[in-house]
Amino acid sequence: MKKIRTVAILLGFVVPLQAFAQSASAPDVKPGDSWTYVITVEKGAANWNQTHDQVTVLRTTSSHIYYEAHQAGSTQAPKELIAGMDWSRERSVNGTEMVVNRPLAFPLSPGKTWNIDYTEQHPNRVFASQKWSSQYRVIGTETVEVPAGKFQAIKIESEGDWLAQLEPRQTITQATQVEQGDTTMMTHAQKIAPAQATGRTYKAFWYAPEVGRWVKSVEEYYGSNGVRSERYTSELESFKKGTQ
Repeated sequence: MKKIRTVAILLGFVVPLQAFAQSASAPDVKPGDSWTYVITVEKGAANWNQTHDQVTVLRTTSSHIYYEAHQAGSTQAPKELIAGMDWSRERSVNGTEMVVNRPLAFPLSPGKTWNIDYTEQHPNRVFASQKWSSQYRVIGTETVEVPAGKFQAIKIESEGDWLAQLEPRQTITQATQVEQGDTTMMTHAQKIAPAQATGRTYKAFWYAPEVGRWVKSVEEYYGSNGVRSERYTSELESFKKGTQ
């Protein structure tokens, strides 16, 4: 009896691995499905903070998930957001709704790839335009341990780069000269020609089918000097499935 029980336990681990090796289909997301993550934000060498964020599905359509995000301990009302059925993030780019991040592209199968490319005009006061290019790839299965437990997850990695055209600038230098009681103010203006800036990105997501979302994610952003400027890490603390 003990030997039979041992075999059954081993098979319990083998079957999911075999299923992952074939393909993982999109989850059946329902209203009330909820996930709580511990979010760690690192900016620069010293700026670090951590929050506990809950994501709860409000409703779904054939193409989108409507959900709310709420930070534990916050007195502010939850934010209501929209995502694609694959949890992709969309926003307005140059007046057109575009997908700017797609961590999952179902069905997930080993070796599958997809790209996200877009160019945004005047994204901030410094850049005249910024082009983002990312390639995602399903790496395979990996055991990952997070506060919610240990999961056999499908790992997706993304490497990319960005290219920005800087806005033309003008520097103004002023000097005062005093001579024999007379004061002269001199102003010198110099135009700086447009220049380019580049950088890279790295992202990784660990998706567990039984959870219906990723159990861990890492997103890193690097500047022109090759130094990481930002990193965002999320780890699942708990989850629950909603009712039909």
